[in-house]
Amino acid sequence: MGPTAALKRIAFLLERANEPEYRVKAFRGAAAAIAALSPDELADMCAKGSLKSLKGVGDVTAKVIGESLAGEVPAYLAKLETASDWPPAGGRALRAALRGDCHVHSDWSDGGSPIREMAEAAIALGHEYMVLSDHSPRLTVARGLTAERLRAQLDVVADLNAELAPFRILTGIEVDILDDGALDQEPELLARLDIVVASLHSKLRMEREAMTRRMVMAVANPNMDILGHCTGRYVAGKNRPESEFDAELVFEACRQFGKAVEINSRPERLDPPRRLLSLALDLGCLFAVDSDAHAPGQLDWQPYGCDRAEQCGVPAERIVNTRPSHELLEWARSHT
Repeated sequence: MGPTAALKRIAFLLERANEPEYRVKAFRGAAAAIAALSPDELADMCAKGSLKSLKGVGDVTAKVIGESLAGEVPAYLAKLETASDWPPAGGRALRAALRGDCHVHSDWSDGGSPIREMAEAAIALGHEYMVLSDHSPRLTVARGLTAERLRAQLDVVADLNAELAPFRILTGIEVDILDDGALDQEPELLARLDIVVASLHSKLRMEREAMTRRMVMAVANPNMDILGHCTGRYVAGKNRPESEFDAELVFEACRQFGKAVEINSRPERLDPPRRLLSLALDLGCLFAVDSDAHAPGQLDWQPYGCDRAEQCGVPAERIVNTRPSHELLEWARSHT
């Protein structure tokens, strides 16, 4: 493994471990700093001890570069690769059955990496596709995409798909569910997208009956495909409680309208909780096991969701992203 690949691999593993962003940036920054150098130039700088004169290269990253140039596995990388808590014990058969990921962010909204970098990481994980689902305009804190920016993104995705085939970036969005249950984007534009994930990001403490009505209205929208992180909870970090709603009514609406309930794999979300996941299963719902990745290493969080799905007895045939892309798109078109 060359120095650039080693630095990027370390960044990936730090992202997967949910380490602070500044640590990840140190390694991605160093990888970018040496990318323009020829192998001879890099080796010469290493021999002279001048690597740290490059902006973005520090003591730790210079050591990784030097060990890699010497033909060694960098010690920092070796330590991360042998982390004892990865992968989760369960859900491995379900993870092997997944064909792609239906909830992925890029630096077009609040993700940290370009679309291409996210796609290349998905390819390395064995995915056949990923749904690019950047935020909608109401979520200004996340640089949500206006209709104009989303249309521009569609052109970028078309060009990347021509280069990355047979891998496919499916067009999508994580659209906000507004207070009245409407979706936060032009209906005609939503209809153009391959997959629409609809999620709650505001007024999460809304009264139970109003929240239920809001969610059911969103599920009934023909442009919506997947109900994202339905309770809005955080089980780590800021520890946000679940939103209150009639889960049986909401999940029954998902079943009747043919929509999927997301099993969100982010370790601070793990949404829905097991009791609601079991309820949705008993009611006959479909599911999507998604990473909700905002960085390349986070794409490898799907095993968390697969582990929870297995614990609750969710079969692979009820998970829409175990299907090849053409079947996934047929399902999405079937309820429009």
